[in-house]
Amino acid sequence: MLRTEERQRLARERREEREKQHAAKETQILEKERKAKLQYEKQLEERQRKLKEMKQKEEQRRAAVEEKRKQKIEEEKERYEAVLHRTLERNQRLETRQKRWSWGGSVTPDSEGKTASKRSPSAASLKPAEAAVSKRLSSSAALLNASDRTRRSQLSPLDSGVISRLLAPTQASLARSKSAATLSAD
Repeated sequence: MLRTEERQRLARERREEREKQHAAKETQILEKERKAKLQYEKQLEERQRKLKEMKQKEEQRRAAVEEKRKQKIEEEKERYEAVLHRTLERNQRLETRQKRWSWGGSVTPDSEGKTASKRSPSAASLKPAEAAVSKRLSSSAALLNASDRTRRSQLSPLDSGVISRLLAPTQASLARSKSAATLSAD
């Protein structure tokens, strides 16, 4: 009987020892699972944080690109307006100069006989030396407007130089007007 009790006691001790080992293993497994779960959650949070940062950076980059594009468009618009403004100013200056040099309006084929007889009031008040030049210029304008080519060939070198100077701003003014019209049509 003693032997049987001894065997039972030993068997119980072994069972208890096995149960302890089993419980320890289970605790270890649960601890590992808990750690793995924590690590997974941490990695998931890190991934989400990185994705959020990437989205923010992308939005900032897009906003910067859009801002740059708007700024470039604004600069181009300002440049275009400045060019248009300068062109209009040049045209006005050329028209003013052309009117000043023609003393009665622009020299066109329509106004052949009218231009030579017209003079601005300021021409009458010119000094004697300037009066001679104005007389020569008005006669040059009259000669220019005449349809007879033989008169042109009879001009003195000084008169032909004056006439060519009178024609140059008119041609430039027309060219600029055309370019301004093209720009405004666009």
